[in-house]
Amino acid sequence: MPRPEDSPWAISVTQIASHPGEHATIDTTLPAPSGIGDRIVGISQGADIHVEGSIDSIVDGLVLSARVSTRLQAQCTRCLTPIDRDWQADVTAFFPYQMQAEDKRANAAGHANRDEDIDIIAGEDESEDTYPLSPDGGTADMEALLRDTFAEHLPTQLLCRKDCRGLCPQCGVNLNEHPEHHHDAGDLRFAGLADLKARLEREQQS
Repeated sequence: MPRPEDSPWAISVTQIASHPGEHATIDTTLPAPSGIGDRIVGISQGADIHVEGSIDSIVDGLVLSARVSTRLQAQCTRCLTPIDRDWQADVTAFFPYQMQAEDKRANAAGHANRDEDIDIIAGEDESEDTYPLSPDGGTADMEALLRDTFAEHLPTQLLCRKDCRGLCPQCGVNLNEHPEHHHDAGDLRFAGLADLKARLEREQQS
């Protein structure tokens, strides 16, 4: 069975775990987990993610405050040009000690049994930015945190540049590369008649 500390996203917190008031800096590079975005906009699996910040020990667990940065691959939503640029996000997350988290859930369940008029959803009092430590409390696994953080902050519409001109709606030419490109305007209502006229003229000449 794999050990928590052997995960490629594992960070050792043994020195500060269960020691309220202790503080540790973090400056490391981790591989991007799978499932961040898609082919339109996302982060390639295994890409370097730099994590820089601090971890503070409190009574209930550990608090991570950090900036995570990586390279983002995408396509411009106007001209489909490939985009490769730096992307970063700030994250604050809580890693509760397992025993305390289990006690909290047990207390909530007991309270619900005593008072049926109050509906308590297990875990509703915990922040969405809460992640587990290893059973011994000495390792924080960053995989889910990295995936959640970047999935939440990925842009839905990304442009190669603010003034991107996009593609020609008639032929698909990139208007950024060919700014003088244009088509002679014509009335489509008479396009059929023009074709008929040209065909009749060819028949008369033959």
